[in-house]
Amino acid sequence: MTFEELLARDGRLVYRTRGVSMEPMLRQNRDLVNIRVPASRLEKYDVALYRRGRDYVLHRVVGVEPDHYLIRGDNTYAIEHVPDSAVIGVLSSFVRKGKEHAVTEPGYLRYVRFWDAIYPLRALRFRTRRRAVGIARRLGILPTLKKLLRKT
Repeated sequence: MTFEELLARDGRLVYRTRGVSMEPMLRQNRDLVNIRVPASRLEKYDVALYRRGRDYVLHRVVGVEPDHYLIRGDNTYAIEHVPDSAVIGVLSSFVRKGKEHAVTEPGYLRYVRFWDAIYPLRALRFRTRRRAVGIARRLGILPTLKKLLRKT
C-alpha cells in the first residue's frame, strides 16, 4: 500500500524515519513519525510529507507561496519548490526513546525557530567545509588530511 492509500484509509500514518536530511530533529532508523492528512494549507515550519518522483520526502516548510512551498531538510542546504499537489501529509508528532513529542510543544517550537535562525551559520560552515575538501582533493592531500583528522 502507498502512503497516500494509508492516509486515505486511516487518516494517519506512522513509520520509522530513513535518511539523515532531518537530523538532528529526526534520527535515522530510530525515531517514529506520526503523519496526518493536512486540514488546510501548510504553514512555515510545518514538516511536510511529499512525493518527489517515486520517493517520499519529509522536510520542513521554510516559505509559503501562493501555489507552492519552499522546503528544506533540517540537515540540508538546498531549497526545493514543492507544489501543493505533491504534499500528502504533515508531521503531527514524533516518538523518540518511547516518548511522543507533539509539534505544538514549546520545546519543539523553540528548536524549530532556533534551527531556522542559525541557518546562515550552518550554511556557511557547510560551504566552507565543501570548499576545503575540494582544495585538499585538488592538492592530492585529502586522504592524508582525513587520516590526520581521525586521529584528533
